[in-house]
Amino acid sequence: TWITDEMQNAYTRLHELGYAHSVECRQDRRLVGGLYGICLDRVFFGESMFAQVSDASKVALTALIAQCLQKDIQIIDCQMTTAHLLRFGAREVSGATFRQYLKKWAGDTSTQKKWRPVKRKGER
Repeated sequence: TWITDEMQNAYTRLHELGYAHSVECRQDRRLVGGLYGICLDRVFFGESMFAQVSDASKVALTALIAQCLQKDIQIIDCQMTTAHLLRFGAREVSGATFRQYLKKWAGDTSTQKKWRPVKRKGER
């Protein structure tokens, strides 16, 4: 895998500090899809997503969007434009526009909030 031990350790530490987050999709308790990334203030930087079952990554992205709306996250950086992301309302912006967004929304540490696990009703 391209995710090295060093990267795993770094993301684990970022998670402990409240910056790295994951969305996991499970079917019969088995991990079937998800995504992870880093949230700085009001910007979520998506790092990677996967699906072992059809549409599992779409479910994960939908859950991420809901969480971001709740937390007043202004941007989800998807890194690249795909048909999959366009269906969810993604749009490509220039590097200059993106940097303006970062200045506006990634420097306000007063909005950095801890994320809590979201579970389905009846789930342990």
